[in-house]
Amino acid sequence: MTTSTTSESSAATPLLDLQALVVAVRRRRRLWGAMALLGMLAGAAVAVVLPPAPAAVTKVLVAHQEDQPNDTGTLIRTDAQLLATTRIADQALKILKSPEKPEDFMKDYRGTGLTNNVLQIDVTGKTDTEAVARAKALAEAFVADHAKRIQDIADANAQGLLDQRDRMETELADVNKSIGGRSPDSDPADAANLESLFARRAELTSQISDFGQRAEEARVGAPQLVAGTQIVDAPRAVRSSLPKALVTDGVIGLVLGLFLGLALAAVGVVVADRPVLRRDIAANLGASVIAELPRRSGRLWQRRRTRVARERLATTLARTSRGSAEPLSLLELGCARSTAVIALGLARALGEDGPVTVVDGLPGTQLSGRRPKPGDPTVVGGEKAATVSPQEQRIGVGSVAPGTAWTDLQHLGSRTVLVVRAGHGSAAWLHTVARQLADQHIPVIGVVLIDPDPRDRTDGTLWDGLANALRGHSERPTWQNGGGTAHAAQSVGEGRRITERQPIRAARVPDNDQEVR
Repeated sequence: MTTSTTSESSAATPLLDLQALVVAVRRRRRLWGAMALLGMLAGAAVAVVLPPAPAAVTKVLVAHQEDQPNDTGTLIRTDAQLLATTRIADQALKILKSPEKPEDFMKDYRGTGLTNNVLQIDVTGKTDTEAVARAKALAEAFVADHAKRIQDIADANAQGLLDQRDRMETELADVNKSIGGRSPDSDPADAANLESLFARRAELTSQISDFGQRAEEARVGAPQLVAGTQIVDAPRAVRSSLPKALVTDGVIGLVLGLFLGLALAAVGVVVADRPVLRRDIAANLGASVIAELPRRSGRLWQRRRTRVARERLATTLARTSRGSAEPLSLLELGCARSTAVIALGLARALGEDGPVTVVDGLPGTQLSGRRPKPGDPTVVGGEKAATVSPQEQRIGVGSVAPGTAWTDLQHLGSRTVLVVRAGHGSAAWLHTVARQLADQHIPVIGVVLIDPDPRDRTDGTLWDGLANALRGHSERPTWQNGGGTAHAAQSVGEGRRITERQPIRAARVPDNDQEVR
């Protein structure tokens, strides 16, 4: 049974909650927005501070003997690689009469095959004039080298054909000599040999003529290829546009900065493990979310809804306080200002029944140091909590941030409402808060979520939260007061019926124009 439950729990808990990750990254839009803006500014600064070097471009039409309609660009890529050799660079430097090393010159230019027969040469220099001169020298050196290679190949092919023809002429001379030394009046056997010699002579004569013709054709084809390789686009300087460079580099910097910002935000979210969804916050604190409020008042058209939501929350908390003799406290985590506003609203709502005193246990002087307004309740510091009359209603306001003196929380109230800012505390710290409050026997009657995500659709209601999450209440079951086993069974049955109820969503005031649910 335990093994099965453990396996089901492991299967239900994903290794990485994508919904929570997306929400948390979206909430950190200031980070990745700032990174994107910084990247755009850096790209624009690079375009201004480091302008592109003067450049020139030229195009060369390259004719190949092996040109085929279905060529995939292998020949022109070979020409581009031949351009980036020390031989071509050295020939171009000789034309320029420059003492620069070919290895250094090769870093300043590149060749790109535009089509199967068009090669583009891009060159940089110190000035536009130097870049144009370099481009022209490179194009001339490449054309000369290509023509020389074509001519050398043609001469080699022709010379091979001529050598073969010369060997056949030597053999023909031997055949003619053999024919000249025989008499037609010889025996029939010699006549047959003589006939084969005549046939061989005719074959050699035909082959000699064929090889001579092929050698001439090999030489004739080379000038066509040489003439076909030429500069078709004269070298010219490439004009750089500063506005275009600003836009291009800015967009590149924007994309890189946005990507880096999103990556940093995602990594930070995973490492920090700060819950932002109300279901996660409720599960870690073991208490239901009873209300949600924005962190700020918002725009003009949102302030009325925020004010109404605060008044509704104050009415709800006031009703809870009137129904119990135990004092109520508000404990904040990451939202001291919002908690002070809620406490004052609650105190005004309770002021209709009699005098109310707010005990300020917040770090600093959030409440006790403020200038009172007409109609505000009495606010005293935490050190004066003992001087409050027992007949007066008391509201404690404190903090559960790191460094809290947990034993002092009991003096603020025996029951509490946690006011938590979404994404402020880590999951480990939320567990610590729930554990410490349980040890102090301070029940959490609900959680007020500050600055919720507008697109959060998760449920923050835990019907069995007090029984499961807070160990202090699980140590105080109902049947401790008497009743025996029958009363315990009845309590368990009632708890089961409560757990089986359908969850009710808490009231929520989003930061945008969504309706209040």
